Parts: sequence; structure tokens; C-alpha cells
Amino acid sequence: MITPYDLGATLYMPATRNDLFQVIAQNKYPNLKSLVICLEDAVVEKEIKLGIENLSQLLANIADLNLKDAPLIFIRPRNIPMAKTLIDRLDLSKVTGFVLPKFELDQVEEWSQTLASTHLLAMPTLETANCFDATKMNILANTMRNDAYFSRKTIVLRIGGNDLMHVLGIRRNRSRTLYDGPLGYVIKMIVCIFGAQGFYMTAPVCEIIDSPTVLLAELEIDNEHGLVGKTAIHPKQIEHINNAFKVQVTDYLDALKILNSNSAVFQSNGAMCEPATHHMWAQNIVSRSQSYGFADEVPHSIYEQHQSEKIL
Repeated sequence: MITPYDLGATLYMPATRNDLFQVIAQNKYPNLKSLVICLEDAVVEKEIKLGIENLSQLLANIADLNLKDAPLIFIRPRNIPMAKTLIDRLDLSKVTGFVLPKFELDQVEEWSQTLASTHLLAMPTLETANCFDATKMNILANTMRNDAYFSRKTIVLRIGGNDLMHVLGIRRNRSRTLYDGPLGYVIKMIVCIFGAQGFYMTAPVCEIIDSPTVLLAELEIDNEHGLVGKTAIHPKQIEHINNAFKVQVTDYLDALKILNSNSAVFQSNGAMCEPATHHMWAQNIVSRSQSYGFADEVPHSIYEQHQSEKIL
């Protein structure tokens, strides 16, 4: 079963790229957990046909391959009509899902009807002016929660940082995180609204490629907000992103104690643990550890003991 924690660093690649087969089938980026083949913003209008042809050939080439260790494949169509065309004409058997660009309330029903008869998971992208309106986001979250398709098949919602900054006519400061600017409010609001409805979210891209300092600082805050992965735009970001989601051993052991405790409240590692309120956090920590591993060494005896006791 695919979980939100299986996404890790999600690398965006234009559908026109000539190395997609190498990335998917030949382990070009060994630690890559997921990728998005983009037919939207990353492809100019005049190259759409080329991108679809390239994607069609790629899918034909991988149709009969064993892709057990390959990254999860998502496709980002330009719009709903293009999505319908791809579903009708291409072999999507090795594709995990679609990224839904510029996702808004008036698209919920049509996207749901388009995808309901497929195996595809959805990654709706929140990246329009409506994202700045908490009331509209509440309505969207509730509508998705009550929709038969989106309530079951939404693996994560993506927060489109660059598009949201475009709405404001700004670009990020190269030396500061997204959270230091106006998008800090938007991310917090989206996390609270959609998280309360049971949805998982991934963090916006960090387009500062030449230095990991800002990326690492931003990843720390991504984790504090409960975001479960992050868009990558360059292969050198993959390792940093995946490492940032590794679990601290102390958190892991606390999580197992919480999941297995018969006590209403207890102390562990100098902090209060209350299973009634920390249960979901604990489940998320265990899931993260299964996908990313640990940031520090786990004593073997403790690991084996808790592996046999843990409750998922």
C-alpha cells in the first residue's frame, strides 16, 4: 500500500526530457522516491505534442518492466481535457497518479468523475488566489472530504509555492525560507484546514539550488508543520530532502511507548506523553521511520524489542 510518506523528495521533470527512462528504469537517481512528469508549466505550448509523444513512448517502454525499486510515477496534465485524453489513449498501468494543477472547488466534481474509474491517486495542487481565503479553503476541504473519490484517493495535497508567489507578484528572498515571507501564513492556514480534515500535505519547492543552507532550514520548519515530503527541482536536493524526514530515535521510541501504553499519561525522555492526544503523531512517526529510516543509530536490542511490540 502506498502512503504519503513514500513520496519523499518528489522530482519535477518536463515530459519533454530525454532521460525519463533512465530515471525510472535505470536508477539514475538511486534515492529518488517519486517523480512528476509535467505537461503543464514545465512545457511550453508549442512543445505539448512532443511532450505527450515522449510520455507515450516512455510508458510503452516500461509497460512490461519490473519497477519494484523505481520511483513512484505521477503525471501532471495541463488540464482536465488533457487528463481525459491521457487516460483514454495511454497505458497508465505503471503510473501511480495524477497531479491536478490549479485545483479549485469548481473542479472537484469533474476531476472526481474523470478519475473515479481509474486506479490513479490524486495530488491536487493548491496554487491559486483562492488559497489566500480561509473560508474558500474550508469549503474546498469539506467538499473533498465528502467526495467519494477524493476522500479515498487523495494521497497528498501539494502547496504550489511559486504560483502563490506569482499571485502576489513577488519572488522569494534567496537567503530566507518561505516561512519568513507572506507564504508562511498561507502554509500554516492550509495545514490547519486540510490537516483537520485528515489530508496530508507536501511542502513547496525551494528553488535555491546552489546552496543547501536555506533548503535545510526550510525542511526543519516543514517537519514542524507536519508536511510529509517536498518538491525537488534539482537532483542535488533529493538527498537533503529525504534525510530531513528521517526519524530521531528518541521520537521513535516515544512513539512506540505511546502506541503500546495502557497509561493515560507518562513521562519519557523528559517530556509528557499522553496517548489520547499523541496517538496520531506516534503513528506518523512510525510510518516515517518505515519510509525514511533513522537520523541516528538505533541500538539493536531496543530496535528488535520494539519491532515486535509496535502497533500500526
